[in-house]
Amino acid sequence: MIDLLLLPALVGILVALVAGPLGSFTVWRGMAYLGDTLAHSALLGVAAALMFHWNIQIGILFCCIVIALLLLALQSNTRMSSDSLLGILSHSSLALGLVVVSVLPSQRVDLYAYLFGDLLMVNLQDVFVIAALVLLSLGLLIFFWRKLLMISIDEELAQAEGLNVRALKIVLIILLATVIAVAMKTVGILLITALLIIPAAAAQQLTRSPEAMALFASFCGILCVIGGLLASAWLDTPTGPSIVLCAAMLFSGAFILKSLARNKNKF
Repeated sequence: MIDLLLLPALVGILVALVAGPLGSFTVWRGMAYLGDTLAHSALLGVAAALMFHWNIQIGILFCCIVIALLLLALQSNTRMSSDSLLGILSHSSLALGLVVVSVLPSQRVDLYAYLFGDLLMVNLQDVFVIAALVLLSLGLLIFFWRKLLMISIDEELAQAEGLNVRALKIVLIILLATVIAVAMKTVGILLITALLIIPAAAAQQLTRSPEAMALFASFCGILCVIGGLLASAWLDTPTGPSIVLCAAMLFSGAFILKSLARNKNKF
């Protein structure tokens, strides 16, 4: 059984490494709904990949970036709130993806695997593709770290310092889209946001600096992946939801520890 879990564990660990710091930015900037919208548009990317015979990850990445850029354009040219725009794009892209997949000729698509993940079915080619995307994302994240951190703390101050806030937002969105494209194999389209948000939220309870939070979020994600895989193999439960439940348990533990420490300081 250990041999069967090696590749899934490696893929999950790779995803957790980059999901930790990006999830931290998502928490700092209150972008959970944006992550959800990009995750929902991933199914449209699956449909595009099947239609045009692309690699699935490339199709997801392409559609996520298009939806994100469309959102930025709409935000600049309408008075509608960001929440309303995100809701429209999220559900529209998900519905369009489902319709396109259903009408594709001679295509038998396992929607359950795309929606909830199928980590146990990864192969060596998946490992190489995901490793390349993760390493590229980590490299870009390290390069832009300070600038992305500045716009997350105070956009107006960052703009006054001469930073191109709009361009940096696009960089962050592209990185999020990349993580969603690779994380689909791990937890599926509907649970990707949980893998981004919950480990970062757990790390936020126990750390004091942005760098520590990002690193600890990656560590939490790795623990969740390993715990979810073991629970899935032992209890015969779906892998993606098992990983997310492990993350929820980890957050609960971190929240309790934070509460106990706060109450102890009061006395």
